[in-house]
Amino acid sequence: MLLSIVICSYNRASYISDALDSLYTQTAGLNAFETIIVDNNSTDNTAEVFSQWSAAHTNGNFTYITETKQGASFARNTGAAVAKGQWLCFMDDDAVATPNYVENILKHIETKPDAVGFGGRIIPKYIPAEPKWMSYYVSSLVGNFDYAPTACAFEHGKYPLESNMIVRKDVYETIGGFNTALPGVVGTLRIGGEGKELFYKILALGHTIYYDPSICVHHVVEVKKLTSEYMYRVASGIGRGERSRTKAISNLAYSNKIIEYIFKLGASVVLGIKYALQGNPGKTMPIIQFRIDALLGLIGR
Repeated sequence: MLLSIVICSYNRASYISDALDSLYTQTAGLNAFETIIVDNNSTDNTAEVFSQWSAAHTNGNFTYITETKQGASFARNTGAAVAKGQWLCFMDDDAVATPNYVENILKHIETKPDAVGFGGRIIPKYIPAEPKWMSYYVSSLVGNFDYAPTACAFEHGKYPLESNMIVRKDVYETIGGFNTALPGVVGTLRIGGEGKELFYKILALGHTIYYDPSICVHHVVEVKKLTSEYMYRVASGIGRGERSRTKAISNLAYSNKIIEYIFKLGASVVLGIKYALQGNPGKTMPIIQFRIDALLGLIGR
């Protein structure tokens, strides 16, 4: 088998069926891939929802397993360990793949023989609607990702996001999979950056990471993801992840990251002023707060 799609799920009973439906109707056909759903200690009725869905969708290869160690990195590694495909695709439990998602992944693999890792576009699906205070710079916190209009190589240390990323399994295993010291969400604490570290390890091996906008998912953004509390958790989680990642390299790398974050905070103030002068003052503070929260996470506050 060429492709395994791994979906890690935590309390997304309301959305997991939509994610699975989008894969069940792929233009590539059900024989082109397998799907592994990893339940990461869900306390809702995710297991029941999958059981009902599976009973109504008897074709294809959809497997449901569990991982009791909390955190997306643990769950993704567990899914990867049982995957039969030569390639691993990671998709979120509240994402909906476009109909030609798998077809375009397979096409990318065929046309880029040197590729070992790549990712695609993520379009936010705001429920009920995009808030007026949302800007391009803050939308990355809720998964918005559109690196380039056409397929290309990532440059300047850029990389795919975890909710739409594909990695060759042998390379994934060579670098040890996701770093569980960067687990993602554990309870109310987030320590992010696991995807960044994974791709940085691939880059360190001398490989090129690609972006292909035709490999696209729509990612649900609920009202609860638009609160200041949620935004703080995500932004500070980015900072905590960078604190862990850079400290593991050296104290100098960590110090340089602090300097970088202070510079980005200053840039966010300039951007905020620009929005205010353009008549969009509501977008000013969210941009600045994003960088404040990320810096707080980085310095361990």
